[in-house]
Amino acid sequence: MPPDLEATAEKVFTALTDPTRRTILAALAAGGPATATDLADRLPVTRQAIAKHLALLAEAGLVTAEHGERRRVRYRLRSAPMQVAQQFLAALARDWDRQLEALTKHLDSSARERSTTPREKTRGHHA
Repeated sequence: MPPDLEATAEKVFTALTDPTRRTILAALAAGGPATATDLADRLPVTRQAIAKHLALLAEAGLVTAEHGERRRVRYRLRSAPMQVAQQFLAALARDWDRQLEALTKHLDSSARERSTTPREKTRGHHA
């Protein structure tokens, strides 16, 4: 994955580590664009804390600020950074799956070799 896309994915993952930020994203997904005040009315978090979380989410590219009337700023979800993070995880999963398949093939062939090799009779053991 190109370095700039990997950096975007890292910002998304960092932003998603906090449960409050995930709650804010879920609220925006469910209710559409909202101000920090709107979100504070719906969530058990102060407006100041929400504003700080929104700034971090904006830095990660997950939300965008839209300036409206009376200096109100509404925040809207952006899906592009989340899609980059999904692509990063998909690529990681493909690499992981290839390694697991190679390991499985190796173990299967080793098991077949062991089962087809004649076993030595144990000395000192009478039948």
